[in-house]
Amino acid sequence: MGKPMAPRDQSCAAPPDLTAAVITVSDSCASGQRADLSGPAVVEVLKQRHFSILATMIIPDDQPVIEQSLLRLASEVSLVVTTGGTGISARDVTPEATRAVCDRLLEGVAERMRFEGVKKTPFAALSRGLCGVHGKSLLLNLPGSPAGAVQSLEAVIEILPHAIQLLVGNSEHGWGIHSTRSGDHR
Repeated sequence: MGKPMAPRDQSCAAPPDLTAAVITVSDSCASGQRADLSGPAVVEVLKQRHFSILATMIIPDDQPVIEQSLLRLASEVSLVVTTGGTGISARDVTPEATRAVCDRLLEGVAERMRFEGVKKTPFAALSRGLCGVHGKSLLLNLPGSPAGAVQSLEAVIEILPHAIQLLVGNSEHGWGIHSTRSGDHR
């Protein structure tokens, strides 16, 4: 018989570099007609989960501007979060801009946000927000309302560090995000 295996050290791998940028996409906020409440609410949730916020910005609902902003910030941070522009009005083009710059989409993340959202309001089903990958960064679209943005982010925030870790090439699973349900002691 071989030697018994030692228990896996859950602290062996470091958490990923949790850097983020938040973009508020709103014509009325960009023009100064309305105060941005969603962006600061998203920033607070990210900070509570140990993300360093390296940039925030407010831009209009303009697809080329959104695409350029996503590309620039994706080269600087591991997570770019947008709030706004995910509905069904003609000016809601954040998902189109995100799709245009993503290498891959992570449909399950957006599905989870909507699944959790409809538990609070049936209108969550109208959100067209996406999650995708550009290079080594995640891009995440949240609704424009402060409550919708926070609820959507909270629905997926526990999986974001793991996704970021995978994007930077670290497939270690030992830094503590996995649950130990049903006796699964990874």
